[in-house]
Amino acid sequence: MEYRQLGGSGFMVPALSLGTGTFGGGNEFFKSWGSTDVAAATHLVDVCLDAGLTMFDSADVYSGGLAEEILGQAIKGRRNQLLISTKGSFRLGTGPNDIGSSRFHLQQAVDASLRRLGTDYIDLYQLHGFDARTPIEEVLGTLGDLVRAGKIRYIGCSNFSGWHLMKSLATSDRYGWPRYVAHQAYYSLVGRDYEWELMPLALDQKVGTVVWSPLGWGRLGGKIRRGQPLPETTRLQSKISNDKAPPVPIEHVYKVVDALDAVAKETGKTVPQIALNWLLQRPSVATVIVGARNEEQLQQNLGAVDWKLTAEQVAKLDAASETTPAYPYWHQRNVYGERNPPPV
Repeated sequence: MEYRQLGGSGFMVPALSLGTGTFGGGNEFFKSWGSTDVAAATHLVDVCLDAGLTMFDSADVYSGGLAEEILGQAIKGRRNQLLISTKGSFRLGTGPNDIGSSRFHLQQAVDASLRRLGTDYIDLYQLHGFDARTPIEEVLGTLGDLVRAGKIRYIGCSNFSGWHLMKSLATSDRYGWPRYVAHQAYYSLVGRDYEWELMPLALDQKVGTVVWSPLGWGRLGGKIRRGQPLPETTRLQSKISNDKAPPVPIEHVYKVVDALDAVAKETGKTVPQIALNWLLQRPSVATVIVGARNEEQLQQNLGAVDWKLTAEQVAKLDAASETTPAYPYWHQRNVYGERNPPPV
């Protein structure tokens, strides 16, 4: 397994991480992802560690904390062999302070995650979303306190817009507080909006990209084809899950899958392996979070590493998945492209 530097830090992370959204299945939304119990999770951790995949990503809201609890049980006795990343700030409770990135909520959220995970430190703690109601100084000051207390080693964010992230980094620089070294962001062959602003920002500011939903909410899992019904096991069959899925016109999905099928014939690799390998060659990407309901799916995802698509194959996938950027990015690219080169 290849290891990569996470942003501007000295922290090395594996090219693939295992997401634990499939652990628990504590409600209808997460049941559409999976319902992995402790025994099955322990086996998946075994397979990951044998393959050199040592980073496991969770969040306090995954099945209402159950995913963190199951991960904690699955790694018991081998905490020093692996890395844990988790997230907080989404609503977890009914009270007015059971949400957000206030000092009150973050301190409680981190302590609760530590208890569920059965550990005294978190390697990478990420804010699950931007809290516009809490001053950025309060957020970063609190995260700095948690780093100095030894509860968190590195901080990151998730689902931030460009100005959210840049203002946060500038605030950290102003006060000498820890900087976000990771941005967990949605990025896939059927969702390339990340490239327009967040990728150039990541490269400029040395923020490593932690990719979530690299198969486009299951659309690139190899089971969706033009003229065929959706498979029964896809999360896209769940209305509550589908309503939260990243929007993608179905014709665009088919166009991308057609290109993936063509590359699959050339390489002998599967559609999801090719989609993951494409991401691993993108600028700023530090690690790609993969999910698995069982060992078969996990082994399939592990097959995305230790080989590379050719430049011609990458170009074929780029062309099939390209969409027109929103303003001002189409203007920067098409009208003033000479002074706004694409990220490399």
